[in-house]
Amino acid sequence: MTEEAQRVFDAIDAVKAIADPTERARALGEVLKALPGQNKALKEARQAAVSELLARPGASLRTVGAELNISFSTVQDIVKGYSGSGKNRPKTEASDG
Repeated sequence: MTEEAQRVFDAIDAVKAIADPTERARALGEVLKALPGQNKALKEARQAAVSELLARPGASLRTVGAELNISFSTVQDIVKGYSGSGKNRPKTEASDG
């Protein structure tokens, strides 16, 4: 885990460890209230970073996936803005064939 990511988790742990239950509940409420917007912003930032990686000469879904320790299909999903377990992906129509 990167140092920056670890600091985020350490900060969350510190909020969970606030001794006063009123203060803890208020702080956790603030965090939970802000999470939906932050989650979207983080996904967009990740999508931009992955797009930058793919713009490098010789980069592919597979090479970027290997660099990030994720599958090429996950890289593809990130670029397309998909998340979750397929529930947000558009359905493909069956072809007449």
